[in-house]
Amino acid sequence: MSGFGFLAMMGAPQGGEGAAPQSSMFMFVWLGLMVALFYFMLIRPQKRREKERQALLSAVKTGDRVLFGGGFLGTVANVKEKTLIVKIADGVKVEIVRGAVSQVLEKGDAPEQEQKA
Repeated sequence: MSGFGFLAMMGAPQGGEGAAPQSSMFMFVWLGLMVALFYFMLIRPQKRREKERQALLSAVKTGDRVLFGGGFLGTVANVKEKTLIVKIADGVKVEIVRGAVSQVLEKGDAPEQEQKA
């Protein structure tokens, strides 16, 4: 017998004397607690990380070392409104969108491993 069949057989408690019906107020309080937990555990931290990422991308300036999402390292040669011109080798410049930048590195820093959430 599957787990669902067992749960279906369990059903609600039988008998009218010992079983008090669940109030709808309890159900709404429980639902509210679950929504609040969901918000504070998932949505709020994600918004904070996105705000930090937007601040990082808007602070990129000429001369910064950046790490692309694809794993390339380069130095920003020119900053445009939505794109960056990045020097990845001697005489090789590419234009990338700002969203491709995953990290901005300080002088002499090595790229960090991305943490899985």
